[in-house]
Amino acid sequence: MNTTTLHDIISCLPVYKLFIYFCVCNKKNNMYPEEIVIPMKEELTDNGFSELLTSADVETQLSKEGTTLVMINSVCGCSAGSARPGVLMAVANAKEKPDYITTSFAGFDVDAIKTLRQHLLPYPPSSPAIALFKNGQLVHFIERHQIEGRSAQIIAHNLIGAFAEHCN
Repeated sequence: MNTTTLHDIISCLPVYKLFIYFCVCNKKNNMYPEEIVIPMKEELTDNGFSELLTSADVETQLSKEGTTLVMINSVCGCSAGSARPGVLMAVANAKEKPDYITTSFAGFDVDAIKTLRQHLLPYPPSSPAIALFKNGQLVHFIERHQIEGRSAQIIAHNLIGAFAEHCN
């Protein structure tokens, strides 16, 4: 009887083979396995962010009156080190706040991100990224290159300024 477990398989695979294994076994065609993504999503959803999981979710949210913050989440280090902490800091400390705080995960919430990126044109795809919409129109956008190498405090300061200007 063969008692090989998934853990046995994973522990002996080099990282690149492990990535290929998850991609092949992934039935939802997501770029990343749930085991990696869920804790990163929960960092935002546990703090009041609503998830945009489908194209319809994006269209419904952006058709609402008021301001909507969208954090395009990512597995990259700058997302963990600056973007997520910065957006959480901004929402917690701003006097003026968006009416809605939302998130979608690049490489995982594939249909939602594809639709969201249509609303972000002419900006190229970027993740992580942070967008502020007012009545469905993009009014402020922070691209990945504006996140990389910057502290969470700088990201928060940028967002707090955008909230003060657009969330009233």
